[in-house]
Amino acid sequence: MSTASHFVPDRLQTPLERRLKSWESLLMLVAIGIFIANSFASPYFLNAWNLSDATFNFTEKAMIAFAMALLIISGEIDLSVAAIIALASTAMGAAVQVGVGTPGLVLIGLSVGLLCGAFNGILVTGLGLPSIVVTIGTMSLFRGISFIILGDQAYRGYPSDFAFFGQGYVWWVISFEFVLFAIIAAIYAVILHMTNFGRAVYAIGNNATGALFSGIRVARVKFIVFLMTGLMSGVAAVCLTSRLGSTRPSIAFGWELEIVTMVVLGGVSILGGSGSIPGVVIAAFVMGLVTFGLGLLNVPGIVMSIVIGALLISVIALPRLWAMWRPR
Repeated sequence: MSTASHFVPDRLQTPLERRLKSWESLLMLVAIGIFIANSFASPYFLNAWNLSDATFNFTEKAMIAFAMALLIISGEIDLSVAAIIALASTAMGAAVQVGVGTPGLVLIGLSVGLLCGAFNGILVTGLGLPSIVVTIGTMSLFRGISFIILGDQAYRGYPSDFAFFGQGYVWWVISFEFVLFAIIAAIYAVILHMTNFGRAVYAIGNNATGALFSGIRVARVKFIVFLMTGLMSGVAAVCLTSRLGSTRPSIAFGWELEIVTMVVLGGVSILGGSGSIPGVVIAAFVMGLVTFGLGLLNVPGIVMSIVIGALLISVIALPRLWAMWRPR
């Protein structure tokens, strides 16, 4: 009997079998393996406060990654997210200098994020420009504005109560940022997996023309997802600025690579049309554990960048390699 006769098509497998063979399950095993390896590599890793600190390595990036996941599933991308953080943080820093309080700072950070997202969305959906080209341009534009305003200076003097967003704890070692991360993850899971809007995002990513002829307002859906990505960048800007207590134009530099890596590592196809929020959540933990573990071992930042780049290449190449190997 040939080995091909033992192959069971995915559609004939039980839901449990499909779940166990899913990318999310494999990623969970990887996360557990990294956690165990870190516990042996450093005696300080299992300390409760150190584990709490480890969450700061991914929560802010993951907040953007949830919105980015929807954007990539729809067939678009936004490489300006880190620059939006810089511009929003600069706007908040400038507001502090004229005496704006914490509620106003939060409103400014979120508003700048929304405006930047709207600007990207108009250029892509209104003018029909490629999102990768548009957001490379706005990446330089937004961060360039921050550099023009600040130069080599920094904004400081944020109100003491503003520090809660990035440094506060809700209960024991559970930080406010981690709670916010969990709430946003749940919201995006509902949006993508349980609403008509989420189904429209999948449909557009699989076949935008077909989705248009089936009655989906493609441009409107994409514009909203750009708005969501900008808003999440604003949220991340509030949290990061609060945690650092200052603003420099280089803030969040290089985050766009880590956020895209987090999304793709979570199982979202870079070509669009497939992916899940649970996968992105697990990927966020994987990347957080990797970077925190390397930090405990005093591994230089450039090595971490190499690891992240290798992860991105690997997760893009693996599906293609799997598709080539599986028929054999």
